[in-house]
Amino acid sequence: MAKLEVITMKEINAVFEVTDRLGISREAVEIPLSPTHPGSVNLLLNGKYEIVVDSDVPLEQWISTMEEMIKQLMG
Repeated sequence: MAKLEVITMKEINAVFEVTDRLGISREAVEIPLSPTHPGSVNLLLNGKYEIVVDSDVPLEQWISTMEEMIKQLMG
């Protein structure tokens, strides 16, 4: 699997699919266009979720990890 170099609409739509299902407004989500390893989910001081897509883990695999991180932050 090749390392992910840049976030495209494919990754953004996959993230929004999860956040929409969890009832999080798209306005409350920030997705940096540069992926990193490991990926992360953080609650920013402005109340928005910063979702950094993992560059090394396949998207389909990382999305479930991301969802669990969001749920933990949601309480």
